[in-house]
Amino acid sequence: MTTAFARTTTFVAARSRAHGPTAALWHAVEVHRHPSEVDGACELTLCGSLARISVEQAWPVADRDVCVSCVVLAG
Repeated sequence: MTTAFARTTTFVAARSRAHGPTAALWHAVEVHRHPSEVDGACELTLCGSLARISVEQAWPVADRDVCVSCVVLAG
């Protein structure tokens, strides 16, 4: 007997730091732990940046300063 498992992907929002002329952006981070375990931690985003997770901010973020690559990769 085989059992099928439904796998859901959970994304949380993360804020990058501004670098020179580059503005801080909101990114998506795929998490495999409970969000309370990663609040405030720096994690690798979908686009490959490092950003600090903010579990108070839901993904997708409704702001203008959102990483386009993360939006595409998060689907």
